[in-house]
Amino acid sequence: MKILLSGGGTMGSVSPLVAVYEKIKKQDLQAEFLFIGTKNGPEKKAVEDYKINFKSICAGKFRRYFTWQNFIDPFCAFWGFWQSIFILLKFKPKAVMIAGSFAGVPMAWASWLLRIPILIHQQDIVAGLANKLMANIAKRITVSFEISLKDFFSNKTVLTGNPVREEIYSCDAEKSKEFFKLKKDLPLLLILGGGTGAQFINELVEKSLAELLQFCQIIHLTGSGKSLAVEAENYHQFEFLTNEMPEALCAADLVVSRAGISTLSELIILGKPVILIPIPRSHQEINAQYFQKNNAVLTLRQENLNQAIFTDAIKELFVDKASMANLSRNILKMMDRRGAERVADLLLEIAK
Repeated sequence: MKILLSGGGTMGSVSPLVAVYEKIKKQDLQAEFLFIGTKNGPEKKAVEDYKINFKSICAGKFRRYFTWQNFIDPFCAFWGFWQSIFILLKFKPKAVMIAGSFAGVPMAWASWLLRIPILIHQQDIVAGLANKLMANIAKRITVSFEISLKDFFSNKTVLTGNPVREEIYSCDAEKSKEFFKLKKDLPLLLILGGGTGAQFINELVEKSLAELLQFCQIIHLTGSGKSLAVEAENYHQFEFLTNEMPEALCAADLVVSRAGISTLSELIILGKPVILIPIPRSHQEINAQYFQKNNAVLTLRQENLNQAIFTDAIKELFVDKASMANLSRNILKMMDRRGAERVADLLLEIAK
């Protein structure tokens, strides 16, 4: 069994693909996988840490705003299509899975031309442009949330939940705190800025650090090349975590995060209380609104967020144990926990 996985540009599309890889590999040790991503994205290191063979292709991005790159990207996508043809002819996969990334669009069209069945997965609440471009040629479409079913063809769309890596399910908070050498008597705040980091959140943390460290310890993921020139007791800074990420999520008592569904899915499994700071004017705002409507998160809008609002929100949640417990209960209800298993079964079905 040979299966090709495609995604990247950000870490968001990588995690569900890795989760499906783990599930199938557990069933069939002889299954072969190839991951196709972007040349400069963060996915290469993450994928290779899981011992999955990786190749990059040229992947244009279909932007709906003016930029000079719009004149170059069609040529990049065209070249990516021909790269995909050669990769598919050499690897000969039985099926292709794509998780909503523009890196997958040339691969999808090349797979369709070569009559290789395609499964596309929609993580976010609102269908992304890349998945819309691939929906017509997909054999199966899987979605994380029931609200997303209306965006695709009913005869080939299945509600599965979002695939989550296996190590997230075996969380041991005490061992995770020991892993990072954390203090057991001080609550842990985990601050995430998404797969490539968030400069706004990094600057906000830097301004707020002295006050936050009065009542909690912090693990802060800054993003590659975005580390802060700050050292302080109980402040643990990392640019990027791959295999260690489940330990950080498991150890956290409270999480501050962007609103990417991949991270949110892992927090659903763990039942972690979360403060979301979605990227303004993006699909993340819709993700955050959906979770907020279900009382599963606390959302802070970046446009009017300052140091005082940020630190007060965190402090109030740490003090208000009932609100923390309520967020934990509600986020657990947001999604089917069997996403990896259900998507893996559908992928194997179309590969027969």
